[in-house]
Amino acid sequence: MTRVTATTLADGRELLYFDADGSPDRTPSPDRRPLDARPATPALRRDPLTGEWVTFASARQGRVHLPPADLDPLAPQSPTNPSEIPDVYEVAVFENRSPAFGPALGEAEVGGSALEQQQTAIGRCEVVCFSPEHTGSFATQTLERARTIIDAWAHRTAALSAMPGIEQVFVFENRGVEIGVTLHHPHGQIYAYPYVTPRTQQLVRAIHEHGGDLQGAVLESERDGARLVAQTEHWVAYVPFAARWPLELHVQPRRHVPDLAALDDAERDDLAALSLRLLGAVDALYPTPTPYIAAWHQAPVTTDRELVRLTWQITSPRRSADRLKFLAGSEAAMGAWVGDTTPEDGAQRLRDALARVDARDDAAAGSVRTERERANA
Repeated sequence: MTRVTATTLADGRELLYFDADGSPDRTPSPDRRPLDARPATPALRRDPLTGEWVTFASARQGRVHLPPADLDPLAPQSPTNPSEIPDVYEVAVFENRSPAFGPALGEAEVGGSALEQQQTAIGRCEVVCFSPEHTGSFATQTLERARTIIDAWAHRTAALSAMPGIEQVFVFENRGVEIGVTLHHPHGQIYAYPYVTPRTQQLVRAIHEHGGDLQGAVLESERDGARLVAQTEHWVAYVPFAARWPLELHVQPRRHVPDLAALDDAERDDLAALSLRLLGAVDALYPTPTPYIAAWHQAPVTTDRELVRLTWQITSPRRSADRLKFLAGSEAAMGAWVGDTTPEDGAQRLRDALARVDARDDAAAGSVRTERERANA
């Protein structure tokens, strides 16, 4: 079982260390940095034309942008690097210093008129550090580390869902400067929203219109079709019928699971192995690492949990080795997407890449076994 150790940073933010079973016991070091007070909770404004909420977090404007390795804010602290994490760690999670939501929780302060509704952006934003190494991503982690990260995601999903005022928890990883990352350090984030996000609201409406388990029906239709990429005992990965992005991959558990916290140990074990294979295939498509957004779509905290299924959606704007898809006029202005390749072609390319990754891993495992046999001869 993954062991969790909680402490606080110098400004009162929560920090948690996640250590794999068998790791040495941990006694957290104090954070002795002289930190400024935490920024005020941002403000939410409601667009009267769409009903969507927009958060305005001006404190984020000055956050660190692609610092050198010796000033990596997610590396363990050193005498020359006053980073966010005092100790060497396996996986660490802490409250974001420049959050889009929070730190206030509970009931929001509401104001404004019918056309200019606003309220405090209660909630919480956390950073999930996958490794103490300066570079990499979830895709570059070991199997054991991937399993620990999944446990951290599940733990935080449950904890954040229990906080007052939280309506939905979103776990995600942005990978690559093309996506807009501001730190090279392997990490992801978690947003705990005070509302149900527009994408999930659209999904719930579609489920009601379908009149049944819409996501389950889609899953069954994809299991033996041309867009299937991989399936295991507990998970199915496929390219959706109407994929928007040049690279888009959906991964779902076979049973109805509302969120990461509801996964059992067997499903988490299976996911750790499959996720590394799939992200390895994403990187095997081109000569250089592929930028992506890996997003966990989870059911809302208090509503529609029996309707919405957990889904991991991996998307990339990369449409060739040296070209990206930009959201220009039709997509950005009207929300009307134009596909550059068919989902069936995308699925075939991912299957081919996955086969190369599996062959490479099998060869590497065979080499290790050969060396071990020689050593024991």
